[in-house]
Amino acid sequence: MADAKHYDLIVIGGGPGGYVGAIRAAQLGKKVACIERAKLGGVCLNWGCIPTKALLHAASVYTEAFKHGADMGFEVDPKNVKLDWSKVIGRSRNVAGTLNGGIGFLLKKNKIEHIQGHAKIIAGKTAGGPCKVQVSKADDDYYRGTGAVSKDDMIITADKILIATGAAPRELPFAPKDGKTIISSYEAMNLPARPESMVIVGSGAIGMEFAYFYNAFGTKVTVVEMLDRIMPVEDDEISKEALKIFSKQGIEFKLGCMTKAVEKTAKGAKVTIEDQATKKSETIDAEKVLVAIGVAGRFEGLFDASLGLKTDKGHISTDYMEKKDKATYATSVPGVYAIGDVIGGPWLAHVSSEEAIVAVERMFGHASTGVHYDAIPGATYCNPQVASVGLTERAAKEKGIEYRVGKYSLKSHGKAIADGAAEGMVKLIVSKKYGEILGGHIIGENASELIHEICVAKALEGTVDDIIATMHAHPTMAESMHEAALGAEGRMIHG
Repeated sequence: MADAKHYDLIVIGGGPGGYVGAIRAAQLGKKVACIERAKLGGVCLNWGCIPTKALLHAASVYTEAFKHGADMGFEVDPKNVKLDWSKVIGRSRNVAGTLNGGIGFLLKKNKIEHIQGHAKIIAGKTAGGPCKVQVSKADDDYYRGTGAVSKDDMIITADKILIATGAAPRELPFAPKDGKTIISSYEAMNLPARPESMVIVGSGAIGMEFAYFYNAFGTKVTVVEMLDRIMPVEDDEISKEALKIFSKQGIEFKLGCMTKAVEKTAKGAKVTIEDQATKKSETIDAEKVLVAIGVAGRFEGLFDASLGLKTDKGHISTDYMEKKDKATYATSVPGVYAIGDVIGGPWLAHVSSEEAIVAVERMFGHASTGVHYDAIPGATYCNPQVASVGLTERAAKEKGIEYRVGKYSLKSHGKAIADGAAEGMVKLIVSKKYGEILGGHIIGENASELIHEICVAKALEGTVDDIIATMHAHPTMAESMHEAALGAEGRMIHG
């Protein structure tokens, strides 16, 4: 076994939390190694955030041509359009590949050593020595903790370790994925052929994005959701509007229904669901079943059992739960820190990146403002998009906060009408006493971009009057934010 090499920081995981944390540590003058068992960029860049957006853009272009082409002076006949599925999928893979190479360049530029392999933490920091990591060949057997130490393994040491290994999709306990009929998001974005029918279990961001994508290209999509609304984390009114819009597009929804069984057949699967109110069951036939019911932290085989790592509900425990924005992200193992999806929700790439920066700055004694957990934007990139930040109306009620609401429909919005994108609305939740912006919720064109006006307002402790006093260019989609703010004050002009 090779002699141990020592670093100030070893980062385990090369996704949006890991590589960002590694770069920040290097900027602070630290000697850093980043261990990644697969491709740099992690799930987000290779199998999630980025390539899925390439797929969704393709779906949007495809459907817009049919939806508004005739209105704009050109007509497209769906029967005569040639769809090359391999190119639709291939472009998303090319996008991921381009960015994957870019991460490698960034690590090299910042003099960070990139080590490919499986990491296993075999010792935390003690009075007698540093943290120790065993690095082995990246094979599944070792990752699952069944591989033995070989002469090719190496031991490296560090003053500190940052874990950023992300999360993996949860499976239905009675119907584990087989990668062919019962699939996760990983397989859903790389299917060799478009299925004729698909059942999607779960209507969160992942479920809805794939529902939109496959429905757009002609797959019969049925979404099963155990709650009484789709996109459950969103404001109730936005969820209701989304249900109306996406049902109109042809997606079928089974709300308040529990998936009870998945039986594989020669043509796909039979999915049995039960209405939780009536207890009536029905069976849905589908070629593919996509399970999108959330994720669990990915850290199997990462810690030696003797270290006694504390976990909670499938995630690594850190001091985040007690300290929130004051957290150091320390785990129960001395010298070892963890950030991002592996420590629990919200499971968002930008949260991982921010936590990584704060964790690194604090572990090395650098001043940090911390993560603003009350102002985390979230977005679902179907068409129309859904985006939000801060409190929903439901949450404001639960907290006993007196509030008022400003709502503006895009049906009367000039730029939206010109773009053929008049479906949707903007909703602001505003403190009744001070006019403080408590939350913003958008369903509509460019929602994922527009939401950042509210993010900045919240970061600056802005009020609804500040948004009203901010001049918005005409004609823009951003004017919808101005109108919603005016609506909260009973001053709306165009609504």
